[in-house]
Amino acid sequence: MIDTSTFRRIALERGDGIAAIVLANPEKRNALSLETMRELIAALQEIGTDRSVKVAILRALGPVFSSGHDLRELHCATGITDEEATRVEEIFDVCVALMTELQSIPQPVIAEVAGIATAAGCQLVAACDLAIASLDAKFATPGVKTGLFCSTPMVAVTRAVGRKRAMELLLTGEFIDAATAAEWGLINRAVPAERLGAEVEALARTIARASGATVATGKRTFYAQIDLDQAGAYAYAKNVMTANALEDDAQEGIGAFLERRAPKWKH
Repeated sequence: MIDTSTFRRIALERGDGIAAIVLANPEKRNALSLETMRELIAALQEIGTDRSVKVAILRALGPVFSSGHDLRELHCATGITDEEATRVEEIFDVCVALMTELQSIPQPVIAEVAGIATAAGCQLVAACDLAIASLDAKFATPGVKTGLFCSTPMVAVTRAVGRKRAMELLLTGEFIDAATAAEWGLINRAVPAERLGAEVEALARTIARASGATVATGKRTFYAQIDLDQAGAYAYAKNVMTANALEDDAQEGIGAFLERRAPKWKH
């Protein structure tokens, strides 16, 4: 278990119901090194158990949101040995764990993207629940150009933008701008750089006004039903909604609506 007070590659800030995870290694283009990914997982796990946190924001220092994996860690300079193969496998195991953790914690995670997000950095954006980018942001999955196809980024990106658009990104490795990323569904919207922080903060505040328990139920249910067929999705969602309707915060919210007053959430 990583001591979150001794992070080296990221920073974790909390206050007023919102947590911010900051990629803080701009000299290395906020690369997702093994150490960085482990620190991100530790930060997400800590946020996930903190009931005072309603929303998390993922942002970065410097002109690059994240350049993806640290290719130095993937280069087998002395030849491909069993030891090297095990090390490379570990990198992708931890990457998958990170992307899964983003969607597993109860709080919504908003990516605040200023600058460039490439390869696993683009995957990081796609894996977040929501994303807002500055108009000068750019996105790419350029692995095909270096002989390392962006296969794990493919998973999150395809689920965000659909098959044909994902294949264009993956097969060309070319950048798309923020306006295109918004049109394709990789991000929610693109805003002028000077408004980025305020837009993300406003979105976080809007979400934080709701019951934390209700939001957590919604996020969990969304990812559970999204890949089911329609009948299975309705069956699952019906059971969740029935249980949700009988919870304290749902009864409080319904009562507050009928009585035309502000709700007082228990959770």
